[in-house]
Amino acid sequence: MGKDLAERFPAARATFDAIDQALSTPLSKLMFEGPEADLTATHNAQPAILAHTAAVFAVVGEKAGRAEAAAGHSLGEYSAYVAAGALDAPSAATLVRRRGELMHKAGEERPGTMAAVLGLASSEVEAACHEASGRGMVVVAANLNAPDQTVISGDPDAVIRAGEGCKKRGAKRVIGLKVSGAFHSPLMGPATTKLQIVLQQAPWREPAFPVIANATAEPVSDSDRARRLLGEQLTAPVRWVDSMKRAAELAGEGARFLEIGPGTVLAGLLKKTVPGANVTSIGTAADVAKFLETA
Repeated sequence: MGKDLAERFPAARATFDAIDQALSTPLSKLMFEGPEADLTATHNAQPAILAHTAAVFAVVGEKAGRAEAAAGHSLGEYSAYVAAGALDAPSAATLVRRRGELMHKAGEERPGTMAAVLGLASSEVEAACHEASGRGMVVVAANLNAPDQTVISGDPDAVIRAGEGCKKRGAKRVIGLKVSGAFHSPLMGPATTKLQIVLQQAPWREPAFPVIANATAEPVSDSDRARRLLGEQLTAPVRWVDSMKRAAELAGEGARFLEIGPGTVLAGLLKKTVPGANVTSIGTAADVAKFLETA
């Protein structure tokens, strides 16, 4: 993960080194060499994804130019603030590592799970979650990823009931996810206060351009509001459909979207929400080289 970037681009290598130093651990070695079981642990996976994204941005950011707005899915919102200059990459990596630790602990204290619902409108998913909640158990629509893709999150039995309710409503598939907790649900409540303290202590600057918050799908232009909404994000749904619509409105007709970091999932979700969107995914060294040649 990210090894090709470090080998080809000095700015990427410097970003990985700075994050390793901030975390006082060789995260980049784990990213490059594994083992995968350790890398996918929440407290490692979150800063690793941010490090990969920040390394790509360190190389392509100047060529990309000033953005009209940025957005990131869940932990990616921290990467968006790095792109906007509100956080430096080492500080953001430190934050998301702590975030991962707090989320994992909350999941241990009250075990939960998540499931992806495919082929059903989010309003129907939300209705199924409402019906499945009760008797001390809760399930909510946690990630509103695309018009026909919603992730539900909560107590295991409630998630199962909600999944069955979604199938009765016509969902094509309900897929259980391998997660260590019920993220973006009320079950993450115990982590919120502690995360808010860490967010307040981080060295923030005012963002150079707006970042669209997951919790509200509205642009954020000041660091105080950014801190508050990142804390609320743990228990709030990721309003990704509305976020992408808002981004398209802010950018205007003919806008170019850049997906920076590992994978191409967000580009696919964008095209479902904003048909015909001009989007380029930049994650590998080859992607970066191609972008630099054509930008």
